[in-house]
Amino acid sequence: MSMRKPLLAIAMTLTFGAGAALAQSPGLGKPVSEADIEAWDIAVLPDGTNLPPGSGTPVQGAKIYAEKCVACHAEGGKGGAGPGAGPLVGGEPLTNGIDTAKTIANYYAYATTVFDYIRRAMPYNAPRSLADNEVYALTAYILSLNKLIGENDAMDAKTLPQVKMPNRDNWIMPYPDRI
Repeated sequence: MSMRKPLLAIAMTLTFGAGAALAQSPGLGKPVSEADIEAWDIAVLPDGTNLPPGSGTPVQGAKIYAEKCVACHAEGGKGGAGPGAGPLVGGEPLTNGIDTAKTIANYYAYATTVFDYIRRAMPYNAPRSLADNEVYALTAYILSLNKLIGENDAMDAKTLPQVKMPNRDNWIMPYPDRI
């Protein structure tokens, strides 16, 4: 028996059946509205664009940190034992070598990035569960621990983008080809 007939039949089925299969929809999901997108479009840009209303101080942040962050990041942000729970404070200059631990003070170029990361990903066991005022307070606390702002400085949409991070002028984008 020739293999041509079965192959021809398969080719014809794929050719003419594909259009019908693509035209049918399983009827799953729903159209995404602008409101749906806005709820997840929370990116905060380096210049502070998209920072929400609210404010917080290091004193307020210390209380929240003790309640929601210390289990992973240890007292004073010195870093926990688990992966991703590295130190938040201090850090040698990154010019010391590739194995140098990246911290808030020696790596981040913008204070708004700290806010954005906390808002999206923390606490680890309940991401996006913090209120905006809590995120401002935690950001203020961490910046204060790193001696980047004073112990009584309030952080909000106006003051946070003005914080000059030590690595701002030396920061190199890790994957520039992905822009």
